[in-house]
Amino acid sequence: MNALIRLTRQDDAPALPDIERSSGEAFRSVSELAWIADDDVQSVDSHLDFVSAGLSWVAVDDGDRPLGFLCAEIIDGALHIWQLAVLHDRQGLGLGRALIAAAVAHARARSLGAVTLTTFRELAWNERFYRKLGFVTLEADALDARLTRTLAKEATYGLPVERRCAMRLALDDAQPDGGNEPRIG
Repeated sequence: MNALIRLTRQDDAPALPDIERSSGEAFRSVSELAWIADDDVQSVDSHLDFVSAGLSWVAVDDGDRPLGFLCAEIIDGALHIWQLAVLHDRQGLGLGRALIAAAVAHARARSLGAVTLTTFRELAWNERFYRKLGFVTLEADALDARLTRTLAKEATYGLPVERRCAMRLALDDAQPDGGNEPRIG
């Protein structure tokens, strides 16, 4: 699939909630998590905040239409990924890998020490996907205060604590691959 990864522009933001909603359809295949497919998504205003910070990337098709996005924040010397979403019918084509690669390249360029995220354990498109990219699952005793707070806050939203984990990619440890070689620009 031909795709380009670029920084998100303000005019992309209105399309991103629909992409997140579509991406969530994958959860319908896990009965106890199916409710996530109908859960709230980030608002356009929230996306615009990430765009303004220069910490949001989109995968776009040949017509410059967004197919997926990643938004992140720099916290405590790490790039923390808040959301990665790809249209449900475009998942598995390397777009998520390419978005991660763009975010990791940005973190390296900023001389950040790590990329972190929280995700579901044991799901092919969550923890197992990130492990393939070099991320390591952090056990409770390895969590810093920020990730501990993030997981605790997620629990208040109804996310099952026993199914969540924090992951870290130490930037001196791995170079994530770009998947199916979308162009990164």
